[in-house]
Amino acid sequence: MKRIAILGSTGTIGVQALEVLSQLDTYEVVALAAGRNVERLAEQIRQYRPKLVGVADEEARRALRELVPGERVDIVVGDEGLVACAAYPSDVVLNAVVGARGILPALAAVGRGARLALANKECLVAAGDLILRAMRDAGGEIVPVDSEHCALHQCLRSGRPEEVLRLVLTASGGPFRSWPKARMAEVTVRDALRHPNWNMGQKITIDSATMMNKGLEVIEAHHLFAVPYDKIAVLVHPESIVHSMVEFVDGSMVAQLATADMRLPIQYAITYPERLPAPWPRLNLASVGALHFEEPDLDKFPCLRLAVEAGRAGGIAPCVLNAANEVAVDAFLREKIPFLRIPEVVQAVLERLPNEAPQSVDDVLRADGQARRLAELYVAKGG
Repeated sequence: MKRIAILGSTGTIGVQALEVLSQLDTYEVVALAAGRNVERLAEQIRQYRPKLVGVADEEARRALRELVPGERVDIVVGDEGLVACAAYPSDVVLNAVVGARGILPALAAVGRGARLALANKECLVAAGDLILRAMRDAGGEIVPVDSEHCALHQCLRSGRPEEVLRLVLTASGGPFRSWPKARMAEVTVRDALRHPNWNMGQKITIDSATMMNKGLEVIEAHHLFAVPYDKIAVLVHPESIVHSMVEFVDGSMVAQLATADMRLPIQYAITYPERLPAPWPRLNLASVGALHFEEPDLDKFPCLRLAVEAGRAGGIAPCVLNAANEVAVDAFLREKIPFLRIPEVVQAVLERLPNEAPQSVDDVLRADGQARRLAELYVAKGG
């Protein structure tokens, strides 16, 4: 039996991961971490019998204990509890926490030599160099869960690193791909949460609508696969069938195709290097009929441009970008700012804070906090 910890177990990825594990008889769930959805977490505890569980705060701990009075499970709280779940002895840690909160548990997982099944791109965006250094020092590994990076991981198995010409990340284009720029001033929260292909959490769905998500994925790909930014391209592919591609030096392109179903990359990240049978729906290309590709519109989606620029700048710029974006997206979801203000807030914070190279995770967390406070001021004061 292999042991697995799931961080973010009550979210979209966490729920699907447990569905995947229900099809596998060689994995034991030893730790779960969630936020405040204690009712769903209680159901998961009764079904999977973890040894350790993390929740958001003391109130959530009391509520959860009342729901599972007979269960022998330790309950920990807050960010320390999240790290404790990642540090708990296991072979695989699935990090599906939203945002920069995923940094410390990612370090805890790779720092003890575990496999990090990574569904939290923000931790590599903000602290990629530090996490990869900790991984190498401890002999851990990272296998990506994001469908695009999982696709690249599979495609890269077709050749040696020196044979790679470029990586091509595909993007659905989100719900506003065909909207004229002038109309985007009218975007509502409901509009932005209506993704054409994927069922995801609110934050990542808004990031997809602004195409910030694809920019963060470019930075993530740079760290995961040690490929320079000038060898990473983005193509809009509205069908979301080709999840990404690798172009090799001889002109060959290897692509990974599948249905828009996150259970496939989740299972791949957990069971790699094995491929195991799965009951998920299969791709029928005849029913798809045609596949389309187009260049992204950087004028209409400036978040993609801002992310790539921050990645090229390095230092704390990607961390600042991510933190400002999290604040701006939250403000949009609470209807405090309009949709087009999201990239404006991000750009303003990037221009205000000086860039420098972080030497430790404390430097990263300090930059994250500074960027959040500044972004909150821009949101509150309108500029």
